[in-house]
Amino acid sequence: MLKNILAITGKPGLFRLVSRGSNMLIVESLVDGRRMPTYARDKIVALSEISMFTNGEDARLCDVLTSVGRKEGLKPVTFDYKKADNQTLGAWFDEVLPDWDRDRVYPSDIRKLIQWYNVLIQAGITDFSDEEPRDENQK
Repeated sequence: MLKNILAITGKPGLFRLVSRGSNMLIVESLVDGRRMPTYARDKIVALSEISMFTNGEDARLCDVLTSVGRKEGLKPVTFDYKKADNQTLGAWFDEVLPDWDRDRVYPSDIRKLIQWYNVLIQAGITDFSDEEPRDENQK
């Protein structure tokens, strides 16, 4: 599901890929439903391509979001993560990804993860897999 969910540098929120044009993509905001074109000059990344640093092998964002969903019961994060101090964010993230790299994952990264998780939940997206749903007729 996360292959069609995009983050665009300079634009707040997350976007769903709607269509592809010759030199652009048409995306729809998960926050307000507005559609807009994005061009090659925009830095666009699919959530399925993002990972977080750990002390071992990097953790894919889909796995981290799944872990957040288990911790939060597939409901939005309720504590005020925007104003939370670094220790509070770190303690919360310890429960989500115990092996996270404390030197390379910054508090701003944890805040962004929570923000994206909340946007996805509020948009009704609870399947955080990075694969497309398979049609049972396909092999």
